[in-house]
Amino acid sequence: MADLFRTTEVGGRYAQALFDLAEETGALDAVRADLKSLRAAWGESADLRRAMTSPIISADDQRKALVSIADAAGFNRSTRNFLGLLGQNHRARDLPAVIAGFEVLYAKKTGVVAAEVVSAQPLSAAQSKSIQSALRQALGRDPELTARVDPSILGGLKVKVGSKLFDASLKTKLDQMKFALKRA
Repeated sequence: MADLFRTTEVGGRYAQALFDLAEETGALDAVRADLKSLRAAWGESADLRRAMTSPIISADDQRKALVSIADAAGFNRSTRNFLGLLGQNHRARDLPAVIAGFEVLYAKKTGVVAAEVVSAQPLSAAQSKSIQSALRQALGRDPELTARVDPSILGGLKVKVGSKLFDASLKTKLDQMKFALKRA
């Protein structure tokens, strides 16, 4: 799912428009919080993903759905209006790319370093704190940690900071061992 959240040309243009609007209205942090909620909802709800990516659902129905979600969640007016426009233009399927593009713009503006940690099981508070401390030491500043569980990695961790990926997952190590054995 995380692979969906990368920027595209269209997503980047919409993200820039939303970012500019949020900056002008002084709602940058509120819009960012709204988009984080949307990102979580996108990841958790197969129904939401189907509704927003289906070519048979009309643009008006997608607009109504996005506006309803924004209203129910109490999103900022700028976010709500933007989501309505995204649905109206039949671009709801580009929502993950818009969110990714917005995060890139936000990070450039504020200097925030976002780090995604993927583990096979949920991290304890002590583990999260330890990872945060190690990243702080490596990066020279506090990262904003997002944790995600992916049982398919079997064990270990994957840590992504910007475009860099540190993969210490058991699945990757086993795949590397399998490849080495095939070459032998």
